[in-house]
Order: sequence, then structure tokens, then C-alpha cells
Amino acid sequence: MFKLRRYLRGHYLECVLAPTFKGLEAILQLIVPIVMSQVIDIGIASGDSAYILMHAGSLVLLAFFCYAVAIVAQYFSSKLAAQFGAAVRDDLFRHVMTLSREDIDRIGRASLVTRMTNDTQQTQDGLNLFFRLILRSPFIIVGSVIAAFLVDGWEGAVLLVSTTVTVALILFFMGITTKRYRKTQRALDDVQLKCSENLEGARVLRAFCREGSEISTFHEVSGTVRDLQLSAGDLSVMVNPLTYLIVNLGLIGLLWVGGLQVNIGNLTQGQVVALASYVSQALVELLKLTWLITTIAKAQGCATRINEVFATKPTQVDGELDAAASAIAGAPAVALDDVSFVYPDAAGESLSHVSLKLEDGQTLGVIGGTGSGKSTLASLLMRFYDATSGRVLVGGQDVQNLTQQSLRQEVALVEQGPQLFSGTIASNLRWGDVDATDDELLHAVETAQAADVVEGKGGLAAEVEQFGRNFSGGQRQRLAIARTLARRPRVLILDDASSALDFATDSKLRRAIRRDFADSAVVLISQRVAAVRSADQILVLDGGRQVGLGTHEELLKSCEVYREICDSQLTSEEAHR
Repeated sequence: MFKLRRYLRGHYLECVLAPTFKGLEAILQLIVPIVMSQVIDIGIASGDSAYILMHAGSLVLLAFFCYAVAIVAQYFSSKLAAQFGAAVRDDLFRHVMTLSREDIDRIGRASLVTRMTNDTQQTQDGLNLFFRLILRSPFIIVGSVIAAFLVDGWEGAVLLVSTTVTVALILFFMGITTKRYRKTQRALDDVQLKCSENLEGARVLRAFCREGSEISTFHEVSGTVRDLQLSAGDLSVMVNPLTYLIVNLGLIGLLWVGGLQVNIGNLTQGQVVALASYVSQALVELLKLTWLITTIAKAQGCATRINEVFATKPTQVDGELDAAASAIAGAPAVALDDVSFVYPDAAGESLSHVSLKLEDGQTLGVIGGTGSGKSTLASLLMRFYDATSGRVLVGGQDVQNLTQQSLRQEVALVEQGPQLFSGTIASNLRWGDVDATDDELLHAVETAQAADVVEGKGGLAAEVEQFGRNFSGGQRQRLAIARTLARRPRVLILDDASSALDFATDSKLRRAIRRDFADSAVVLISQRVAAVRSADQILVLDGGRQVGLGTHEELLKSCEVYREICDSQLTSEEAHR
């Protein structure tokens, strides 16, 4: 947690006031046994009712004052913890947004969600408790021991030994439980993963009648968390009884020694009662300290996981050139120069030695079997990943030298699985261009063949539910295409973006894009020969290798893989038409 101290900057007043008021409360609490000893030794011993009532009144006033001080301390510690938690979550989310797809894949999406929610909350709770008790509990424990020494050296020694043994015991258990709580948080990642998978894939789950199997799997995953929590709890639960045992043994020793000292006249009865009261206070604070350390152990494990994310440096370094301003005159819109790519921890290359050039206004069709590297090609053009070898060029500049923001203004992608966000149709479309007018949005909608969708829902102000679930798959695809067209990119990549559309709508869409985006380079990735056959050039991929590049007619003559694809989808007459 110490590494997260930077999020306390600007909140130093709360950092000081919270423990200060808790320390004041502790001082007031240490005064109570002294007042009680005076009541016993003076008021009760002499039968002075006025003295007893006066000190009783002072104890009541002291209690009210302690209550007020505790409320103020709680306010500042809670305020500090809330501000700390908000700052950590904001910065953590901001940092995650800088990570590449490779970085996010390595950590895991489910793990990132757990770290940004559960882990930050646990850390926030630990900080709150830390500022509430870190000064109060040690102050009362140490103060009780010092007060016992001031009353009698032997009594102080007894209390010192019992508290020292108890604190050592607490620290020992803390070292063990911290590791177990860290394992528990890692296991929560699996619970988060199963929850998100089953909730997002509820239709598929029911379609295959997998409810029972998934319930069983979830039970196993959650059972692992339960076992880890029980394991840590078994250790934590031992601390309180052992604390009671050690401190009460100390109390027995203190009363035994105190009784002997009273008999010989070295101590008064009021002093013995005060010493017993100090032991009781020390016991209560030791139990609170146990709770504090248990919570801190959880928070420490969570803070370590948060710091692991912060320690993850983006594998991609943003370039410095503006894609539009630095484009070289006469250079192709897109070029791949002997590009190869291997996914992290993959057994082999997903793309191998791919080279091509695409001019402005031209269309490149990309076709190949499943797993041939088509979507990988799109990811490299968008610089979601960096090529393992070779260069990816946009406007004649290596994409690694361009700022990602300017690159994605020039190169836009529509993926097969479109993602809509809760809001309105207009708010979703303006992700492409925040300054777009309604007329510009409607023009993009018409080009994307989504005018009937917008009209059927009631216009651009129509509501979009979470994940766009109030739209069909084809409607979501068309709206996602319209969102990208609203940006008017120099390079438009459609990665099987019309897979949910019928052939007639798909054909209209391609003609509209060619008409309205005649100056843009279009990369059309599809498994349909009919979708790519009219492209200016077609790239054929097979197992990540470039096995063909040319027009439809040229590839029919020169590329066996392309001929096989055509034979599986078209008749001989259609293929040569």
C-alpha cells in the first residue's frame, strides 16, 4: 500500500486531522481509570458524596466529548478514504486505457475488472481503518503500559510482557494471512470471468442446455474462493481467542501481584482497579488491532495486485507524427512490407511475410479460411499489435512513428462483432465524429443501409440499451458501419462487418461505400467470394501465408487456394462471369 501513497497528495489536512482526533480520543480514554481510582480512594473511602457526584459528572462530560471527537475523526478518515479510492480507480482506468491489446490479454479482462472494483474497494476500506485505528490502538496500548509502570514497576512489567507476546502473535499471523488473501483475490478473477461469460452468453448457454454444467463449474470456482477464505479465516479466527487468553493471563498476574502490593501497603485499591481498567482497555485495543491488521492484510494483497497493473508498462510506445500531416505525397494509402506477426505465447506465426500496396480510392479484398490471419491483418493496420518483423505503412509512414489518435482518425475499423453502448443512436454514431451534425449522421446511416433501422426506432434520438440488445445482429452491424463512416477515414477496414447482412443488403452497402467514399482506400475482409471479387486486388491468405495477390480473374488462373474457395461458393459459370 505504501506505493499508493501518492494518491494522498492534496489531502494532507485529512491525513493529519483523522489520526489527531483519534489520538485525542485515546488520551481522554486513558484519563478515565485515573478518575475512577480517585473516586475509589478518596470519594468512596471518605464517604464524600459531593466528590463522587462531581467526578461522575466529569466522566459523563468526558464521554460526550470523546463521542464528538470520535465522530470528527470518523468523518475525516472516511472522507480521505473515499477520495483515495476515487483517485486510484480513475488513475487505474486511465492507465488500463493506455495498454495495448497484448498487455490486456496478458493480465486478463476479468482480472482487470476485479482489480478496478473489488481490489480498490478493499484497499479503500483498509486505508479508512488504518487512519481510524493506527494512532488510537497503539497509543492506548502503549499508554496503558506506561501508566501501569508509573503506578508500579512489577505491574507494568506484567502488562508489558502480555502485550508484547500478543503483538508478536498478531504480526506472525498477519504474514501468513496476507499471502492467502492475495490468492483469494486471484481466485476472484476466475469468478468474475465465469460470471461475465455466462451473463453475456446466456442465449448460447440456454440454446445448448448447459445451465447445469455451468452451474457446476461456477460452484467449483466459487468453492475455491470459499476454501481460500476459510483457510485465511481459520488463521484469523485463532488470533482473538489467543489474544483473550494471553491478556487475561496477564490480568490474573496483575491482580495477583496487585493484591500482594495492597496487603503490604504499596498500592491502594483504587490503583489496582485503575490497573485492571488499563488491562481491559489494552485488551479491547489489541482486539481492534487484530481486526485492523486482518483488514490491512487484505488491503495489502489487493494493493499489490493494483500496483502490478500500474507496473505494467505499455508494450507500444506512441509515435510523434501526425498521420494526416506527415503523409508522403504519392505514397500508397496502405502498404505492408514483408510483415510477419506472432501472438504472445503462440506456437507459430499468424502472419508470415505479407507484402502489398493499396492506393487511395482502391479496394483490397482479403479472403482466406478460418484462422488464416485476416483479422490479424486488420489489427496490425490499426496498430492494436505491432508487427514482429517488417513494416506496416500508412501514408508512407511506419505506423509505429504515428500517434495512435491520428492513426485511428485516418484508419477506421468495423469488426464482425459490433459493440454498441447504452445511450442513443446519435450518441453512438458520434463516437465516429463528436462534432458531426444530424445531417452528416443521417448521410452515414444511408450509406450504411441503416436508414430503415433508424426510422423504425424513431430517429437518431432512439434509445440504445446496454450492448445494443434492443437491436438485431444485422442492425448493430449497420449502425457500427455508420459510426465508422461518420469519421470519413482515409482507410476503411471492414472485417467481415456484413456477415449478418443478407446478400442484397451487402451488395447495396458495397456499392454505396464505393460511391460515397470514392477517395478512400477500402480493405474488405470477408469469407464470401461475391463480396471481394470486384475489388481492385484480392489478397489470399492460407495459414497466415500470402498465397495470392491480384484481381479475381488473375487469381482464378494463378492461385489454387482461391480457385478452391470459388469452387465451394460459386458455380463455374458464376466464377468466370
